[in-house]
Amino acid sequence: MATTRPSITDQDLLRLPKDGRKYELVDGEIRVSPAGARHGRISLRLGASLLAFVREEGLGEVFDSSTGYRLPGGNVRSPDASFVSSKRLPRVPEGFLELAPDLAVEVLSPEDSPRGVLDKVGEYLAAGVRLVWVIDPRTSRAVSYRSLTDVQEIGPDGTLEGGELLPGFRYPLSDLLG
Repeated sequence: MATTRPSITDQDLLRLPKDGRKYELVDGEIRVSPAGARHGRISLRLGASLLAFVREEGLGEVFDSSTGYRLPGGNVRSPDASFVSSKRLPRVPEGFLELAPDLAVEVLSPEDSPRGVLDKVGEYLAAGVRLVWVIDPRTSRAVSYRSLTDVQEIGPDGTLEGGELLPGFRYPLSDLLG
């Protein structure tokens, strides 16, 4: 006898508790990523810096990890911080964004598997995300992806750079993680 999984709706996902965990809809299932204090501090520091820069330059909108993006495959992803240019988002809707961000930031948690992170990066890039930053607080390193072949590793003394997407944005990794 075949069993069927209950269908998860946007409303189900939006009704989940605001308990410090990050909830995403992936392949029809709700996935939970607990985030600790260091994770939250790094995400907020970077998000605040991005917000100040984007507002000053009038480039678009910056979102936190509670924002869901419905990607073309149906998954709803919630990067730790993200940016969408004003050209692509003339107004901010109430529900999930039905587009991919221009920048997606993922701050790794101890529970994140390397395979899961690479799957997420691949999904972002396939959906049209122009820049993905994966920050690993444990190793004090980051990786910047513009595509699966345009990958830059950033060491502890390196700097996150916005490139053509966010011209002039720079954030030293040591300041972010310190």
